[in-house]
Amino acid sequence: MKRNTKGFTLIELLIVVVIIGILAAIAIPKFAATKQNAYLATVKTDLRNLATAEEGYASNNNGSYMPGGCTASNSLDGKTQSACSGFIPSQGVSVTISLPATGWSATAVHASVPAAGYPGGQSKCASYVNTTAVLPANTEGVPAC
Repeated sequence: MKRNTKGFTLIELLIVVVIIGILAAIAIPKFAATKQNAYLATVKTDLRNLATAEEGYASNNNGSYMPGGCTASNSLDGKTQSACSGFIPSQGVSVTISLPATGWSATAVHASVPAAGYPGGQSKCASYVNTTAVLPANTEGVPAC
């Protein structure tokens, strides 16, 4: 009597499952870091967009920037929004605008990034123009986290 030996043994299948588990354990943390980098890129983009909005506003208002002390935010579900002179940030981002004497500064955070997720353990990203530096930004007009 001839025995049919087609197929995989249980040991072969277990080895494949273990290899897939090891690859997943390596890939998942890298994916999480990439996701946080995407959130930080969103925050930096919003700060650049704010800079464009501020300069456009100043151009139309005799060099005066948007009113200070304003917080623009957009909830993660996109249903709750608040604006500063028409500026609305991306989903999950909250931007606080300050208006010192001759310029403006802003800080921004993303709801999905804990403080430890920002480079250097900062709790925010920032940008400024024509005023003193707002950490972590150290170059005028260039958003930094």
